[in-house]
Amino acid sequence: MPQRFVHDSVGARVIFGAGRAVEVPAESRRLGHRLLSIADEAGTEVAAPMLTELADELVGTIGEVRPHVPIEDAERARALARSVGADCLLAIGGGSTMGLAKAIAMTERLPIVAVPTTYAGSEMTPVWGLTADGVKRTGRDPIVAPRTIVYDPELTLSLPPALTAASGLNAVAHCVDALWAPGRSPLTQIMAERGIAALVASLPAAMRDGRDLRAREAAMVGAWLAGATFAIAGSSLHHKLCHMLGGKHDLPHAETHAVVLPWTTGLAIRHMPEAGRTVARALGTDDPVAGLRALAAELGAPTTLAELGLTPGHALAIADEIDTDGLGAPFSVTREELHAVLAGAAG
Repeated sequence: MPQRFVHDSVGARVIFGAGRAVEVPAESRRLGHRLLSIADEAGTEVAAPMLTELADELVGTIGEVRPHVPIEDAERARALARSVGADCLLAIGGGSTMGLAKAIAMTERLPIVAVPTTYAGSEMTPVWGLTADGVKRTGRDPIVAPRTIVYDPELTLSLPPALTAASGLNAVAHCVDALWAPGRSPLTQIMAERGIAALVASLPAAMRDGRDLRAREAAMVGAWLAGATFAIAGSSLHHKLCHMLGGKHDLPHAETHAVVLPWTTGLAIRHMPEAGRTVARALGTDDPVAGLRALAAELGAPTTLAELGLTPGHALAIADEIDTDGLGAPFSVTREELHAVLAGAAG
């Protein structure tokens, strides 16, 4: 089949390595001198030494972060940034922290220094998301892409097993969904396969021993590749479904991805078998769907939406609400196929 694609690179300064969090203050000062920090619970703990060194530049802090970025949280954070005259944002934590920082950057046009403590990958993308009245909207804007990302695997050594599993599978989902996303290209396909392989090789070891720095480092490489791939290729069927589920029913973001991924993959590879072969190679298996389920089982991740508190009836109702033409897939998706995916994921 002839290939046709447009490849838009997303540029960012990436600083990677154990112990490199000590460079965060200098990186922050490169971009601004009136810093507003945003951190979730885990990020607040690791941020302390950075913020102590940045005491003279720090003009405000946000320590409460919620998933899916409720619009009211975004408005409060934007108002705070304006009131303190912030000229740079320092985001330390997981995907929800990055999401709130992006919500501020979108309207206030402020640069972001991102210090991820999970494998969410949001730090690498120009994608924003906001939830209002139970509906999560997403979009792309180069202004929200962090300017500098500091990846320090030592910051993930205390990541609990359940979050390691869910966050890691979320990163796998970024890679898998990118294989049929609108902006896919030969480069993103290579990056996605390499990202999946790195995560598959490292996550079980990180689950067995959270202090295994070599495994944490490899997982963070996988997360970086996943985020970078997603930034270029964009989102497709899998992410569209998960965002709708999460926004409407306030489901945990990463766990929802972990549950839904085998089902959306099964649907997509019926239309795009070459993508299925790519996933299979990265997983080291002949059956990509079975391989994804086996990985989730090995990591002890949830496998049904019911485990996350969503009834089968609510899951199936969403299938009737979705605009099948807006799923970002390069193939037609029928209502019956959506029902099958959500019925299977519901448990």
